[in-house]
Amino acid sequence: MGKYTEQAKSLLEYVGGKDNIVSLTHCVTRLRFVLKDESKADITKIEALDDVKGTFTSAGQFQVIIGNAVADFYKDFAAVSGIEKVSKEEVKQDALQHQNILQRLIANLAEIFVPIIPVLLAGGLILGLRNILESIAIVDGLTLVQMYPWVDALNSFLWVPGEAIFHFLPVAICWSTVKKFGGTPVLGITLGIMLVSPQLLNAYGYAAANAAGEVPVWDFGLFVIQKVGYQAQVLPALLGGIVLAKMETFLSKYIHDALKMVIIPITVLLVTLVLSYTIIGPVSREIGNAIAFAFEWLLTGPFSFIGAIIFGLAYAPLVITGLHHTFIAVDLQLIANLGGTMIWPMIALSNIAQGAAAFACYFLYKDAKTRSVTTSSTISAWLGVTEPAMYGVNLKFRYPFYAAIIGSACAAVVSIVTGVMANGIGVGGLPGILSIQPQYWLPFAIAMVVAIAVPMVLTFVFHKMAVQKAGGKEIITAEETDFGM
Repeated sequence: MGKYTEQAKSLLEYVGGKDNIVSLTHCVTRLRFVLKDESKADITKIEALDDVKGTFTSAGQFQVIIGNAVADFYKDFAAVSGIEKVSKEEVKQDALQHQNILQRLIANLAEIFVPIIPVLLAGGLILGLRNILESIAIVDGLTLVQMYPWVDALNSFLWVPGEAIFHFLPVAICWSTVKKFGGTPVLGITLGIMLVSPQLLNAYGYAAANAAGEVPVWDFGLFVIQKVGYQAQVLPALLGGIVLAKMETFLSKYIHDALKMVIIPITVLLVTLVLSYTIIGPVSREIGNAIAFAFEWLLTGPFSFIGAIIFGLAYAPLVITGLHHTFIAVDLQLIANLGGTMIWPMIALSNIAQGAAAFACYFLYKDAKTRSVTTSSTISAWLGVTEPAMYGVNLKFRYPFYAAIIGSACAAVVSIVTGVMANGIGVGGLPGILSIQPQYWLPFAIAMVVAIAVPMVLTFVFHKMAVQKAGGKEIITAEETDFGM
């Protein structure tokens, strides 16, 4: 008998039994179920199990938060249930059957961008370091780059990975997109390189060249094609990758195996290249510019504080739905257009606010299990991973979640009105300051204080209100915290 055998038996019963489980896998901290009927899952009883830190449903999966012991818990669950672990991809395919069109779209978008997040984080930190070296005056108005030749050399050296990550971003996006949609990844890489070829006018010089009527072209007699690159652009790479993958999988059904290696690669590359240079690229570039302009106006225009309040209040609920993944593409588009993004700082502040609300609950609840969950989830949220805090604590009691999103909105206002910008997508939570452009460190630090103080204070206030409404009884469930909000 394993350490978690008894709890595993209970969990099997509480999720509706073996017959209610379509498939199951686990990640680093969570069991991921696809259930036939989620209404059969008794969430109250599941969350009462000693080693369960919370539950939530996302992307068609019913997820049970276990923590670092999830692998051992899964082994005991598999033993008592007779259910074998399947791959995460199989679980995702099962989960798709429970999603609507919008949810499937968001899930696909997330699967494209999630694999390239690590390199984006590295790029953001590299750009942050370069800004410190070349932008902050140290002595007599001189920067480190101006004071020391070796620092200038280091700054130049760091631009090699920085340029590779952001200017040549379409290569990574094309690779991930083509792979996601069933194409050959190396064809995606090749398409991405073609979009940023040195033969093309750099995307950053397009506006000036277009205004001067000096955009270079290929003249084919009957028509011309502009020689314009798509450095740092998201949509051209995304849409081009989808077209290439779909074309490749379509042709694979009708071309004989002996001819596939000869016909398909050159056909899909040349056709997608022409479409990218003539239709996909120009149209998606304007769509991207429009999206960036809309967010720039919303968050830097005359009503920017309203935009900040809306974003601060809405971001955490969007995490619950999975829609928050769409902001990765928006962030990247803003970075390409403005040289930075005002959205990522607010995301980091939202992480901090969720952690602060969970931390306040540590002082409000004395039982060992709740304190264990609040401690681990607070640390996780302050390092940029908010799900344990949101699902394990804040949504469980409801009022900490209200406090967190209000605190997030207050911090977002401070960030926006002071013009805080991040170099790129960076580390979330408290380490998020490393991604902020150095001239905005002080206002962002103030926003961080707000993101901690406001949720903690409001959590205490809302808790007192909830206890009073409950007649002085200890608050145990979310249903007992409905105090008029």
